[in-house]
Amino acid sequence: IVPGITSAVAVPAYAGIPVTHRDLTSTLAIITGHERLEKQESSIQWDKIATGVGTLVFLMGLEHLNFIVNKLVTHGRNPETPCALIRWGTTPEQKVLTGTLANIEARMREAGFKPPALIVVGEVVGLRERLNWFENKPLFGKRIVVTRSRTQASRLSALIEELGGEALEVPTIEIVPNPDMKPLQRAFTQLESFDWLIFTSVNAVKIFLDQLCSAGGDIRDLKDVSIVAIGPATCEVLSQKGLRVDYVPEEYRAEGIVELLQGRVQTGDRVLIPRARGARNVIPAILGDWGADVTEVHIYEARPASIRPEHRDMITAGRVDAITFTSSSTVNNFVKMIGEDGVRNIDRITKVACIGPITAETARRQGFTVDAVASEYTIPGLVDALVKMFNE
Repeated sequence: IVPGITSAVAVPAYAGIPVTHRDLTSTLAIITGHERLEKQESSIQWDKIATGVGTLVFLMGLEHLNFIVNKLVTHGRNPETPCALIRWGTTPEQKVLTGTLANIEARMREAGFKPPALIVVGEVVGLRERLNWFENKPLFGKRIVVTRSRTQASRLSALIEELGGEALEVPTIEIVPNPDMKPLQRAFTQLESFDWLIFTSVNAVKIFLDQLCSAGGDIRDLKDVSIVAIGPATCEVLSQKGLRVDYVPEEYRAEGIVELLQGRVQTGDRVLIPRARGARNVIPAILGDWGADVTEVHIYEARPASIRPEHRDMITAGRVDAITFTSSSTVNNFVKMIGEDGVRNIDRITKVACIGPITAETARRQGFTVDAVASEYTIPGLVDALVKMFNE
């Protein structure tokens, strides 16, 4: 919604219909289409608008379409004038029906076209075939479930909507800082002794640095430690905080960090890993096998969130086109929210897309058929996978 922009202009524009065009018309009339038919005298000057205005936009007039068409034709409008009906304009559920004044009623009945809808009459309707941009977006008409935590869902949702889809945010996890930060506080007193600091998520970065500042420290305390981070989003947050990332694995998962650090981490090196409770043990276990002194600190956990009943009904009834998972915890918590019977029902009718192979493996173990896995384990990579999946 853009304040000050009337739906009479915005809705046709999203249907590829400009209300004016220098080669066709420079006049526009916006008319309320639900005027009571039993009124003795209409406030609409049908004789003037029928032939004196190039484009007519009727708001909320679908139930009176027969009356509107008859009035226009009776007062001289050419029955072959192009006409469009636009339902749920500017949303991923947008539907457009075109015809002429002579046949639009028959087409409406045949298509079962229902209110709410807006009516556009004029030669500009003929431009839709060439200018229809919104409905040609790659995710147009797709309702896609975003299972990230509420604080992290915005970027994925924005990218889906930018491509014409509808993002249905159903957070499956809630990021909760560990109430006991004493282990982290102890690590802060020894920061100068650590050789490596490994971040595997944006959440870990934010909570770690917030706690560091609360303890009276700042980024200068990290000047002598080599920083390793998974993925561009984690690197971006570190950069925004004024920290340079020394190493980023090519593959954005724990195994990628292990491969990157092989031969770099030496026996006796001290490694600090602030991370989520319940995270996979790959990095600390392998680095420990190499002889490193690993300090793993659980600074937050991803707790299960609750699901709104209307979202549960929408998902289990198959009224969504895809479900996205961005971590194993989103998969596991989603299953807890929906139940095993719900998973079996969803798997028959809804596509599933995962951010990477580990998440996909978890989804398969939980009974899902995985239809798409991002080749780059990032949010943009996941969106690319959705586009490819729906356009194959």
